Parts: sequence; C-alpha cells; structure tokens
Amino acid sequence: MANLELAERVGLSPSACLRRVQELERAGVIKGYRAVIDPGKIGLGFVAYVTVGLNAHTKAAQESFERAVSRAPEVRECHNITGTVEYLLRVETADLAAFKHWHTEILGVLPQLRSITTFVVMGSPKDERA
Repeated sequence: MANLELAERVGLSPSACLRRVQELERAGVIKGYRAVIDPGKIGLGFVAYVTVGLNAHTKAAQESFERAVSRAPEVRECHNITGTVEYLLRVETADLAAFKHWHTEILGVLPQLRSITTFVVMGSPKDERA
C-alpha cells in the first residue's frame, strides 16, 4: 500500500509514517516486500500440500532432504514441523500430470523418504500469504 494511504489509516503525517516504516525496515521487522501472483495466470493451476516423513531422524537426513527440495522449483514452501511427519510442503505445478512427474521422479526417488501424503487444494477461501 502507498505511504499516503498507510499514513491516513494509522493517523500519522506521511513523513512521520515513512520514517517509522523505514525504521522498521532497518530494524529487520519488515524483511521485504512481495508481489502476490495468481498461480493460474502463470500456468501453475495445481496446488497440493504434501507431508513427508523421513526414514531416519538425523541431522544428516534432514539436511539432505532440505537441500533436495530447495532445488525443486515446484516446492514453493517447505516447513519442518512437529507431529508424525517431519515436513509439510506446498507444491505448485501446471496440472496433475506435472505433479505426478514431480511426485514420482523428483520426490519419490529421495532415499530419506519413509512416507508421503498428498492433500490436493480444491479451493482457498482464505489465503493471506503475500
């Protein structure tokens, strides 16, 4: 949002608002700015969340898995989580066929895997990621 609009919303002058935003940026509170892109408009109409369980609970297994998924452009998010599995991935591909290829040929060949569970996104009535 533009500085003028933000200043109006928070009840500050534009210059005071800009100074505060710049201070938040310098302090690292604001880490960056992002464009919100419609995945469908760039050919990524298939979205799935994938949980991954590893066959070994070691630092080496985790680091190896994380290196592998960091090289996969289909993986838009990778989270190390608690519970019965180690990772939650957000995967975006063009379609089901492209997802199947990624699932079988990229993810499925990793030696660290114990389990994979896929949840296909059918709609996103609320999505505040930016």
